[in-house]
Amino acid sequence: MESQNIKPITPKDNIIIENKELNIWEALIPVIALVGMLFYNVFFVFGDDALSGSNQFILILGAAVAAIVGFYNKVSYKQMLEEVAENVKSTTGSLLILLMVGALAGTWLISGVIPSMIYYGLQILNPTFFLVASVIICSIISIATGSSWTTSATVGIALIGIGNTLGISAGMTAGAVLSGAYFGDKMSPLSDTTNLAPAMAGSELFDHIKYMAYTTIPTIVITLIIFLIIGLNIDTTGTPDISDKLEAIDGAFNISPWLFSVPVLVIVLIIKKTPPLIALLIGTLLGAVAAIIAQPQIILSIAESDTLSFETAYKGVMKAITVDTAVVSSSEELNDLFTSGGMRGMLGTIWLIVCAMVFGGVMDAIGALSRISKALLSLATSTFGLFASTVASCLALNVTASDQYLALVVPGKMFKKAYKDRGLAPENLSRTLEDSGTVTSVLVPWNTCGAYQSGVLGVSVADYFVFAFFNWISPFTTLLFAAFSIKIKQLAKS
Repeated sequence: MESQNIKPITPKDNIIIENKELNIWEALIPVIALVGMLFYNVFFVFGDDALSGSNQFILILGAAVAAIVGFYNKVSYKQMLEEVAENVKSTTGSLLILLMVGALAGTWLISGVIPSMIYYGLQILNPTFFLVASVIICSIISIATGSSWTTSATVGIALIGIGNTLGISAGMTAGAVLSGAYFGDKMSPLSDTTNLAPAMAGSELFDHIKYMAYTTIPTIVITLIIFLIIGLNIDTTGTPDISDKLEAIDGAFNISPWLFSVPVLVIVLIIKKTPPLIALLIGTLLGAVAAIIAQPQIILSIAESDTLSFETAYKGVMKAITVDTAVVSSSEELNDLFTSGGMRGMLGTIWLIVCAMVFGGVMDAIGALSRISKALLSLATSTFGLFASTVASCLALNVTASDQYLALVVPGKMFKKAYKDRGLAPENLSRTLEDSGTVTSVLVPWNTCGAYQSGVLGVSVADYFVFAFFNWISPFTTLLFAAFSIKIKQLAKS
């Protein structure tokens, strides 16, 4: 029998319920247990591989702890399950967008759209402006691929080598690489974190990107100015040689500026407020047509055929859309850039979202999120205080849970109601999650991002920390905007 102190929920309610029997310490038990398990799982056992499945199951275990607390406080199993179902249902649009993002990445690779961006981006290198150019190149590539990890592991490594030949410290170059890579990662609709943040906050993908630009663009401009000043005041030697990389790209793809018409058309659709799923689907289909016209040799290779026909074109495009695809060039350094996981490559993030919704759903049902939100609101007596609490939570999760995805998932779920109670649009939360969760993960040595980037670039976190200007300035920018109420979007009145 359900307690009279628990407000029952129906699928139409879509609100966080209150449980007067639950105190703040009981509400925090599942959160503390989750953070502890994640910390052990990432830091002591799986490291970079934690996202492959173990972190997802830890979220399920966290939900189990929350359920035990719920049973103790007279919350029924049925009520918990209904709230989990409602939570998962609320992410339907985000999950479909993630699948379509994977599909688009596949056709944009085999069509030469992404390689063309890399090809032209590499040509803006100049010794005096090397650091500024490195930021710009990594920004372009990361926007095109949606992955800061891939950018640093390919072009980033090459830029470190070029920087060394010019007499520029590896830490300085790594800071420029990571600044550009994480800017592009944040602003790319292909990025998993850029999709994850609005999914947790309840905002739309392109609204999130547009609203995030208000804080992100000033931050990258400041970063570029700092690197420009540094570049004008250091001595460089030699000239960067990228001819082998340009030849590798040109040898594997038919490079043409006309291929930019595909992303330009998609950008126009977005500006015209076309629904994200439709814009991404059209972008995917345009990429497929461009691949058949511009890169028939790649289509034939993927389809494992010698003759281009409707069947082979269909097979090559469908494989690029749905499963792993790789285009091999003569440059081993660049080959990782020319891979795509298609729709299948997005399943890990989708799995994470679903498991996060299970944890969040049970926390909702037992009244824990409501209790935590009230406590946070009582501490954060102002809008700035709420933003500051969000930033602090994301930073704390990056340090303790050691994973940027969890630094978005847990605070996103906990603070969603608090922002709504203050009449703030969900874009405020999703932007703050990225400004403080996504970009700072690389500044923590034992975080999966910090460990990965340090290992790949061959530069310790301590050496590149101060030069990763974009990454550590971002949280301050979002707090500055909050302090002066700049671009703080209110909820639309119904």
